[in-house]
Amino acid sequence: MVAPEDEMEAVGRDSHAVIREAKEAGVYVFGGGIDEAVPPVLVSADGSIAEGGYPWAPPLNGGFAVLEIPTREEAVAWAARLAKACRCDQELRVFGFDPES
Repeated sequence: MVAPEDEMEAVGRDSHAVIREAKEAGVYVFGGGIDEAVPPVLVSADGSIAEGGYPWAPPLNGGFAVLEIPTREEAVAWAARLAKACRCDQELRVFGFDPES
């Protein structure tokens, strides 16, 4: 996210307004952000821990929102609203529901 420091208050206000609208629309599931003060670790099946994330993956930072949207077109529209509020592109992914969860 690249926004001038003097716009960060407005970014927070605007992005939270979109999240409130998503809650009011009944499509909000949950959201949050990556705590960048806590470095990632890789945990193996035997319980051993290695510092750092996947070596091939770019760093993951920022936040995310999980919305339950009936169509891809509506999901794109919500992502566009968040992009406008956050002043940066938003990556849109489809979450695969696991019926065992």
